[in-house]
Amino acid sequence: MALVYFHCSNSEGVCIVQRGLAVGNLAEARDHTARVVQSLITAQCPEDWRDWTLHASDDLDVEIFALPFSSVLGKPH
Repeated sequence: MALVYFHCSNSEGVCIVQRGLAVGNLAEARDHTARVVQSLITAQCPEDWRDWTLHASDDLDVEIFALPFSSVLGKPH
């Protein structure tokens, strides 16, 4: 098990989550990331999420991967 920390960023700033998530492997961390992004973009709020990215880091603050919200949302029509 490893602790993975998540934070979101856009061109205006960063939103850091203080608690880590214990995951068994990288696939589990990516699945969690996809679920978080999906839940944020489907929430009832006026935010345009296309500029946001969810970052996953280890306990040394080394980025493991990043998931742009636009990859889930697609391009605007």
